[in-house]
Amino acid sequence: MVFPALQLACLIFNRSCKLCTVKSFEMAVFETQKSRINSDMLSRYISRPICFVGRVEKVNPTGKSFSLSDGEGKSASVELNEPLDEELSGVVEVLGMVSNKGTIMASAYNILREDKGIPFDLELYNEVLKVIHDFPQHYPFEIATSG
Repeated sequence: MVFPALQLACLIFNRSCKLCTVKSFEMAVFETQKSRINSDMLSRYISRPICFVGRVEKVNPTGKSFSLSDGEGKSASVELNEPLDEELSGVVEVLGMVSNKGTIMASAYNILREDKGIPFDLELYNEVLKVIHDFPQHYPFEIATSG
């Protein structure tokens, strides 16, 4: 049985990502499948490629790091190799690897525009993540990115 809310919340946005210029690291992230996770799951995915969706809380003045809050309001730190060249706000999808310190080392990010005044429901997204991780045999979703 597939829940309609699950189908809606699991849409993968087909937009171009902003690359964070890392060579071999970037290739490792882009050529492997990535698990979608929230802040509670960071420690289980150290040195593994992940996808994290959250709302921008704070951007470091240097532009080389920022923090996101997930659907439960818990924070995750994101580090970039190059400073941001654009304003970052709203909901952001980050592809990267989790460091030993639990920081997301971003290889790419994608700002999820909230079209037509319809906000991205992070709480629903978080509930979907829990279902996917609780029942992996029924929801073998991982992101495969080429290129």
